[in-house]
Amino acid sequence: MANIQELKQTFVARFGESEQDIHVFHAPGRVNLIGEHTDYNGGYVFPAALTFGTTLLIRKRDDKGLGLASTNFPTTNVLSVEKVVYDKADDWMNYPKGIVNEILQQGVVFSSGYDLLYHGEIPNGSGLSSSASIEVVTAFALLTLENQPIDTVKIALMAQKSENEFNGVQCGIMDQFAVANGKKDHAILLMCDTLEYDLVPFESGSYKLVIGNTNKRRGLVDSAYNERRSQCEQAVKELQAAHPELTLLGQLSLEQFNASKHLIKDEVVLKRAQHVVEEIDRVLKSMEALKANDLAQFGQLMNGSHDSLRDLYEVTGAELDAMVDAARKVPGVLGARMTGAGFGGCTVSLVHEDSVEQFKEQVGKEYTEKTGLVADFYVCSIGNGVEQLA
Repeated sequence: MANIQELKQTFVARFGESEQDIHVFHAPGRVNLIGEHTDYNGGYVFPAALTFGTTLLIRKRDDKGLGLASTNFPTTNVLSVEKVVYDKADDWMNYPKGIVNEILQQGVVFSSGYDLLYHGEIPNGSGLSSSASIEVVTAFALLTLENQPIDTVKIALMAQKSENEFNGVQCGIMDQFAVANGKKDHAILLMCDTLEYDLVPFESGSYKLVIGNTNKRRGLVDSAYNERRSQCEQAVKELQAAHPELTLLGQLSLEQFNASKHLIKDEVVLKRAQHVVEEIDRVLKSMEALKANDLAQFGQLMNGSHDSLRDLYEVTGAELDAMVDAARKVPGVLGARMTGAGFGGCTVSLVHEDSVEQFKEQVGKEYTEKTGLVADFYVCSIGNGVEQLA
């Protein structure tokens, strides 16, 4: 966690005046433990909030200005809190601007302007949800200081809408939901279609979650993501011959799918649909494994998830595969998989605490030999969702 006192000094250096009346909020990053590319298919996902994320320092202004700054970037912008528009040149600032826009659309009249300083600990482009973290902490802080009702499920939906409509990124609800509703030492079993969710204790004992950042920027994601979505929609159309009520793949059980998958004519479309239905089944089995405290079984399901994403959904790529292959060779690793949309970003592994240092050294070395890239590793704990710190 960031040093709050140092951040307050940075805040004063950027925005002037004293450290009085500065409020501090925090929203985590998230990792999806299992359940990839199931969200937009109306299935289950199994994310968890991390202990590191985005710290926000915020203070009311005497005017209706909106001051935006980040410890990660040198520029400070002052706009109007009553009128925000998307501007590609503003880069990361479009995420808080989108939230301000969303709050305005809900009929809230700001009582004052605000200065906001962000301190992000999530690497950009890593797939650990830096944008969702910024959006959720902004919404939570502004609604709190404006004395508006706080509902973290509504905040997640507001953040998703802002990302979809203001920033033009067609993300599902998982990232914002996990960031807003996470709980220490728990994963979230979330049904993306209905937003029904269950907090499942994640008692990993002597095992640690290790996130490996491939440092391969995820370039292909948008086009491949849209292609996969349309392939899943094609599968639904063909399966409707047996299930006329079907609107999303996530509505089929594995048994129903296996009985009617012969209706899918295109071999690639069949592979995509098979991944989705089997992955949802793996998520439910993962929850049972954790409830039974069977971490070895959970690790096997993680492995099965990655193999399916590689062979059936084809979204892993050379870098993620190299890192996962290296991870599985280390003694004390129960499971390893890609997490996020794919084509770069991060892996998540369940590693015995006695093997963590060997894991970082061995996986890092083999990964660089295979790809020429240098990986970063984060040993993680599962933390709380968005909260006020001071």
